[in-house]
Amino acid sequence: MAVRGRRTGRPTLEEVAARAGVGRGTVSRVVNGSPRVSARAKEAVDRAIAELGYVPNRAARALAGSRTDAVALAVPETEARLFAEPYFLDIIRGISAELAEADMQLLLTLIRSDRERRRFAQYLGAHRVDGVLLVSVHADDPLPDMVGELGLPVVLNGRRSHDEPVAYVDCDNTGAGRQAVERLAGRGRRRIATITGPLDMYAARCRLDGYRQGVAAAGLAPDGRLVACADFTEAGGHRAMRELLERRPDLDAVFAASDVMAAGARAALREAGRRVPDDVALIGVDDSAVARHMDPPLTSVRQPIEEMGALMARVLLARIAGRPPEPPGRVLPTELVVRESA
Repeated sequence: MAVRGRRTGRPTLEEVAARAGVGRGTVSRVVNGSPRVSARAKEAVDRAIAELGYVPNRAARALAGSRTDAVALAVPETEARLFAEPYFLDIIRGISAELAEADMQLLLTLIRSDRERRRFAQYLGAHRVDGVLLVSVHADDPLPDMVGELGLPVVLNGRRSHDEPVAYVDCDNTGAGRQAVERLAGRGRRRIATITGPLDMYAARCRLDGYRQGVAAAGLAPDGRLVACADFTEAGGHRAMRELLERRPDLDAVFAASDVMAAGARAALREAGRRVPDDVALIGVDDSAVARHMDPPLTSVRQPIEEMGALMARVLLARIAGRPPEPPGRVLPTELVVRESA
């Protein structure tokens, strides 16, 4: 039976995979002599290669305008933020593990200026990658639309708005805020503050919305003096905590929208002579190594960061392969991990 699909005169890796009844990554591993293939799968792939006359020549495929077997991961952040924030490292770990299974190269690039954004666009325009993953995208960032205009598949980590048209993988950020406040109110805390991320990021706005929903559900009066904006950094969390203590020195709990900001808040509380959790209970988001190693260990809302990275890669690979698109957005649940800080 003939394999249907795009034909270019030269059998493709996808056609071999379809004929063999296996995934593209399995074919690539067989072609490259990887031992991580069962005997049955190897036999099926070898038979399909023989039947189709497939020639596994990477250079020939490139010259024919075929695939590059490379994916770009673009992060519009500084090196300092990338390496200080466990979130990014966990996302990269999840992405790279999934791409390694498919024998795809991962190219990491930081975009810190308009000049670097233009240079990245030129790189993509030269067809040097098959698709793009974007992490930490702000509301006004043109990168997702720019990549789409170049005709490349793209998947975001998070969203720019509720109506994000680009494929994305996110977590329940609103639920994270609600869970944190529910825990704090359930422990008898009545003056609950929050330190937000930058509000030009949809995730930060959603966590703030969840905080407000939790405050309302607990029957507490909203108070703008209990809300301080920061930037997902430790220094930002420290600065915001000091602002909160100046405005409401009687506060008895804080929901920080990231573990790293919670670490900064913890330092500011210690400087002010406030004990955690005796005087002020504290909760973060991410359930990162920062949370586990804080003193006291930090209660945190876990988001499945590595799983999000792996799912981003799978969604992108499916789009690169031309498989029928799944729903444009995937939202994964969060989970409160209780430790000594709250």
